[in-house]
Amino acid sequence: MKRLAILLTCLGMSVHAVHAEDKLVDPVAKKVDARLEKIAEGVNGVMGFAVEDLNGEYRFATNKDREFAQGSAIKVPILMEVLKQADEGKLKLSDMHWVQKKRQVSGSGILSELGDHTTQMSVEDLCVVMIVLSDNTATNMLIDLVGMENVTKTMESLGCKHTKLRRIMLDTKASARGDENISSPGDAAKILRLLYEGKFVSRDVSKHALAILGKEKSGAVKSPLPAGIHVAFKVGEIPGVRTEWAIVELKDRPYVVVTMGAFGLGDEFENATKEISKTAYDFFSRIAKASKYGAYMDPAGWQAR
Repeated sequence: MKRLAILLTCLGMSVHAVHAEDKLVDPVAKKVDARLEKIAEGVNGVMGFAVEDLNGEYRFATNKDREFAQGSAIKVPILMEVLKQADEGKLKLSDMHWVQKKRQVSGSGILSELGDHTTQMSVEDLCVVMIVLSDNTATNMLIDLVGMENVTKTMESLGCKHTKLRRIMLDTKASARGDENISSPGDAAKILRLLYEGKFVSRDVSKHALAILGKEKSGAVKSPLPAGIHVAFKVGEIPGVRTEWAIVELKDRPYVVVTMGAFGLGDEFENATKEISKTAYDFFSRIAKASKYGAYMDPAGWQAR
């Protein structure tokens, strides 16, 4: 390197010229990073997030490896374990199971309102109501089916050491003991990336999981986005805690948004997630339609003036 520097000096060239030139958009990314940090710091509780470019290099995060209680967002790893075991032939998604009183719990969903042993549902349908309606009874039935410990083992095998299923839904005694279902922003972002890239078990299994996560429902990440942008996501909420795992399928620039909060007051985490989502969209939508010099390439035929 010293000889190269001497040679470049002799040729009248700067040593700095051998390094890659900074991208013109990098100062914009720094402002986005500062804005996201400010949003997270503005809540009364503690918040973590991960915003990641799925087709590029930009990643923003705070408290990336901190473990947060997940609420119903832990249902994403449960869904993945069900689909994994189905692929391995350990169960069939068409298998029917009775809705029984011993597994009925209150909270979100509809199955708790059904009679004892009066309705059967397929494993596939249980997965759908677990994600779309966040049904706690369906979730507990699926945990019984695949085994709580297997969900955690599969997450560990993916390198997601912070993601652990440690109790069934609405087990308040377990929660009080500290046996909470947990994950981190970094783990959740990695899990979503694996699904997007088709690297969880197989492309077909990953695609199946995303199809269920992409079914219509409401969420804070989706709320501020323009109509027509598809989002595959899951929200989790318990008192004081709010989480959301999402893939925003923006054309030419898909990205991940994960938010997690604890010790929350009112709607502060939901509102902060909306702000984070809008900030991320504003950034990625700009770089998706711009040249490296920041000129927007309008497909409708914008003309320079």
